[in-house]
Amino acid sequence: MAFILLLLLSFLLHGTQAEIICEDLPIGLCTFSIASSGKRCVLEKNVRDNGNMDYQCDTSEIIVKDMNEWIESDECLNACGLHRKTVGISSDSLLEPHFLARLCSDSCYKNCPNIVDLYHNLAIGEGVFLANLCEVSSKMPRRVMTQFLSSGAASASGPVSATAYGPEAPASI
Repeated sequence: MAFILLLLLSFLLHGTQAEIICEDLPIGLCTFSIASSGKRCVLEKNVRDNGNMDYQCDTSEIIVKDMNEWIESDECLNACGLHRKTVGISSDSLLEPHFLARLCSDSCYKNCPNIVDLYHNLAIGEGVFLANLCEVSSKMPRRVMTQFLSSGAASASGPVSATAYGPEAPASI
């Protein structure tokens, strides 16, 4: 947090406006940040030619409405049970009861609009509303997974094609 304040103070003292460009962010500030362009920053693993792995901050194509130049606070990350070095954010975490409880807690849900927006959109992509998941989670935590799965979010793969087995497909699949 002190680094963020120092960075912002530095820009103010030099008389320039701080523009957030994902590729210029330190790795520790990348995830859950939003660039000046309104696009989300994503932390990605980068494999070098020598086989070593490091991380880099990139700009995603995901645009956030009404939020830009946002670096998520440590308080929100802690309240929501998240980590700065998260790579690959997925709706799968919505199936984890402990994570969902933290995300739906008042300290996260009511105070961290960037994080709530991100997971709201992930839930929508799976055909459920985050608010509904939070409501079910608070009243009947064991039913959350049932509601999430019944939405089709983690539906089973489609029927197996006979061509998958070659010309001698089994009689009953």
